[in-house]
Amino acid sequence: MCYTEYKNLELDIFNNKMPKGYFESDTYHTPQKGKLSIIEKFRLDSRIYFTLKYAAIVLRTRKEAIRKEYDTKAWTDSSFEILRFIEKAGGIFDITGMENISRSEGSVLFIGNHMSTLETMILPSIIGPHRELTFVVKESLVKHPLFGDVMKSRNPVVVGRTDPRKDLEAVMNGGSDLLHSGVSIVIFPQSTRSIDFKPEDFNSLGVKLAKKAGVDVVPIALKTDFWGNGKLIKELGPLDHNKQIHIKFGEPMKISGNGREDNQKIIDFIKSSLEEWK
Repeated sequence: MCYTEYKNLELDIFNNKMPKGYFESDTYHTPQKGKLSIIEKFRLDSRIYFTLKYAAIVLRTRKEAIRKEYDTKAWTDSSFEILRFIEKAGGIFDITGMENISRSEGSVLFIGNHMSTLETMILPSIIGPHRELTFVVKESLVKHPLFGDVMKSRNPVVVGRTDPRKDLEAVMNGGSDLLHSGVSIVIFPQSTRSIDFKPEDFNSLGVKLAKKAGVDVVPIALKTDFWGNGKLIKELGPLDHNKQIHIKFGEPMKISGNGREDNQKIIDFIKSSLEEWK
């Protein structure tokens, strides 16, 4: 896609002419720009621009959530808005396998590695136009003074990360109810965000939930370390313009047996994708 076509696509999106979402095909790569203006160069080099723009969106969506106006459309719109200003700040997206998002009938469970704040902010714009969506999130996120109201408006599955037994019950029962009601879920089986993918930290909770609910799993491989973790506020970390952003959706999987082999397939999919992107 050339830059002119991209700008026309952007206009179509905000004029509600994109029935299949924000992307016109099953793959997307940030188009190359020509000569940059002074303002565009400032955006590329300025962490201040990125931080202020992100903060403005967070504060606006928080107000909408408090007023009960933050529905799925508002969520996906703000997610795509964040994607666009990440590009303006120098981020280059490579998104593939989007055809796998809607291949299964009924709700699905998306299982991926968790590398940064970026995937939490961007995945709604990719998945949301095709499926009603929510996340499995830590309790601290729904209690966060900035992000809490927005996250609660999405009716997530909440885990405390302090009592494994209670977390298992919350995911297996609450998650199963949501999936049966037609809501798809994104789960990151790692206990926390990590730049390094460690299979031993990738638990089988996701495949157990998919097995119980009888839904397909769509694996997601993510390389999102373009957006680092902040020292004071994790969500406001530095940007690394040397790192491209990769998001890849794998083919839907049906879980069989105890799910151990299927969980290993998901791990292998993520590992091989990360190796490919080195």
